[in-house]
Amino acid sequence: MQQTRSVEIGTGLFVLLGMAALFFLTTQTTGSDSFSSGDSYTVNASFENVGSLTNRAPVAMSGVTIGRVTSVEFDPVLLNASVTFEIDSRFDQIPEDSDASILTAGLLGSQYIGLQAGGSDLYLEDGSEIQFTQSAIVIENLISKYLFNSGSDSETK
Repeated sequence: MQQTRSVEIGTGLFVLLGMAALFFLTTQTTGSDSFSSGDSYTVNASFENVGSLTNRAPVAMSGVTIGRVTSVEFDPVLLNASVTFEIDSRFDQIPEDSDASILTAGLLGSQYIGLQAGGSDLYLEDGSEIQFTQSAIVIENLISKYLFNSGSDSETK
């Protein structure tokens, strides 16, 4: 009887520690990067496909987070996605001809906007629009293209 009770207490403690560890990992990995939306300026970009880009997704340049996505909306006039993001005002010398791409963190990670610097002497400012964009790569589309292409190759042989 005494041994059964100690096994139950040990199991309960193990489950409690596991839940506490899971809670800790959840709070450490969900979007608490160093970007704070203090002084910043707003930039817009249009994409044909944003994949699973969401609000608060990072905006990075050279691997460093310099901003956050503030909104992802559908533009009924242009029939594409309009993305608005804020860039920290410390990074005020980003050339206006820079390009924005939607990238994936890791193999199946979350998506973010990656900026690559252009060569212009004029810089992005509040209300600027990035003209050069590259949409998200959708893995399902790549797989279906591969499957259909390999199927048509075998039929022609």
